[in-house]
Amino acid sequence: MTQQFSADVLICGAGAAGLTLAIDLARRGVSFRLIEKMDTPFRGSRGKGIQPRTQEVFEDLGILERIVAAGGLYPPSREYRADGSHADSLVMAHEAPTPSEPYGSPLMVPQFLTEGVMRERLTELGHRPAFGCELIGFEQDEDGVTARLASAAGEETLRVRFLVGADGGRSFVRHSLDIGFPGKTLGVRAVVADVVLSGLGREAWHRFNEGEMNAQMSLCPLAGTELFQLQAPIPLEGDIDLSAQGLTAMVAERTGRDDIRIHSVSWASAFSMNARLADRYRAGRVLLVGDAAHVHPPTGGQGLNTSVQDAYNLGWKLAAVAAGAPGTVLDSYEEERRPIAADMLGLATKLLGEAKRGEMRRGREVHQLDLGYAESSLAMEKPARVDGLRAGDRAPDAPVTGAAGQPMRLFELFKGAQWTLLGCEVERRDVAPRPGLHIHTFGERGDLRDHGGHFREAYGLASGDWVLVRPDGYVGAIVDSAHIEELQRYLHDLGMTSA
Repeated sequence: MTQQFSADVLICGAGAAGLTLAIDLARRGVSFRLIEKMDTPFRGSRGKGIQPRTQEVFEDLGILERIVAAGGLYPPSREYRADGSHADSLVMAHEAPTPSEPYGSPLMVPQFLTEGVMRERLTELGHRPAFGCELIGFEQDEDGVTARLASAAGEETLRVRFLVGADGGRSFVRHSLDIGFPGKTLGVRAVVADVVLSGLGREAWHRFNEGEMNAQMSLCPLAGTELFQLQAPIPLEGDIDLSAQGLTAMVAERTGRDDIRIHSVSWASAFSMNARLADRYRAGRVLLVGDAAHVHPPTGGQGLNTSVQDAYNLGWKLAAVAAGAPGTVLDSYEEERRPIAADMLGLATKLLGEAKRGEMRRGREVHQLDLGYAESSLAMEKPARVDGLRAGDRAPDAPVTGAAGQPMRLFELFKGAQWTLLGCEVERRDVAPRPGLHIHTFGERGDLRDHGGHFREAYGLASGDWVLVRPDGYVGAIVDSAHIEELQRYLHDLGMTSA
């Protein structure tokens, strides 16, 4: 007897990770429910850095222009000296766009604005989060997950194929699965608050007492708002007065100035910094994304970005399995994303050490453009390549020209839910068309032209080579003309069968 499912996927948690996954599933036509325990959306600025790789993800999801409009670039850092003088420097490296990397600079967008744009996009796709709806229990079997939900309307039972825990560092889903969350508390407690203040201009990120952990304070104007984000280390124990009066007193004590006044506090939090990584990302039909799987210190702006990219990696895989691809496709999620989180934990912890010493410069290492999945079971090269672009790497952008003469970018061809196959001076008929695959070829008889040589420079393909780009913008396979059959089997094993 056919089972009745309420939805393919239940997403528990409507933060950045849950919203990314929901948008991706919505555009693929996969049924889902998105629930959030809190009654209202998160209203803090906490994850305010949008790295270049995440900007590429947001372009694909159709929200980048709105994200850029909502925020802005990071201002210079202004470090105040004991004598009252100051020196300005750049915190984030601003790199010029290149043909293969169209976004070179991190954006500053307060988290509540980013998530607001994401909810708007989800609404356009016909879906909304259910706030005030809590997951209170679940059981799974070979075929699906039975979840119990509680809301103001009462309790309900939901039968889904998969459950995704996007419910933060204290994840109910992770705890229910008894998945370990080893790591360490980093010995740093801090306050972060979004405030309206007077006495400082918005042209700089104001920093006081850098390198003195008991006296540090920074006040950063939040792009797209009238707010400043206050950040300051605080003692490991004891209550902190997070009112406007209490924070004004803290500012006066740490800056030695009485002209900086906080008039209101829209959000504030005192928290201890942790670095933790879940032992597993998957238990049967239940998976973890974002802070439910890893928590980072905020240094380097990696947390939200890593969470978004978790969901972006998982979305197409859930859709593929829901459409009939083998369940082993989901095994590659943990295989690919857990090592990335481990690396990011190391980076963020290293940057925290630098921040303690007053070193705040951030370069390419935080941009996430060099991350990839070279060791993934989904990475195939026939024959093996020794240099240049490799299977598992991020697929570069490149300006190209259509056969009709119109300029376009590879990212425009990649945009959407499909796989993309690019051939270099090949016979198009050598690869059978199939649903979910877009085929483009370069050459005299191809539909694309590489007049500027940017494609050849970025991809390094020889005549007769094919490169297969995954739905999440990473290279799945690179094969030459002698290994077309291996490419056909690769596609078939992922559930893409020819007519």
